[in-house]
Amino acid sequence: MSLPHLLTVLAPVGAYDLTSGRLWSLVAALLGLAGVAVGGFALARPASAMRAVVAMGAGLAGAVGGVLVVAAAEGGPGTGYGIVGGYVALVVGLAALAVGGLALARSRRLTRA
Repeated sequence: MSLPHLLTVLAPVGAYDLTSGRLWSLVAALLGLAGVAVGGFALARPASAMRAVVAMGAGLAGAVGGVLVVAAAEGGPGTGYGIVGGYVALVVGLAALAVGGLALARSRRLTRA
């Protein structure tokens, strides 16, 4: 059997198969989700600027990870490249950046007063 024939025999990716693209988008989405959670804690206790910075860092990492997954994807949803998870990671990462930024602004306003 020739190599091109072997490549055409490969089975398509299943709906529940964990491919590398799906794994990276999952990691990026979890980073963004952790950033949103830490940002929420930072908003609950506004005196902690460090939590806000951690939330913004995790959100940035999640958003960048989502952008990289989307940029590397060669197919649409259902192809195994993780493009849907990449978009989710991008949105959640941006939300974590926003929540962390709000918490940081609030903590700086309270420390000046």
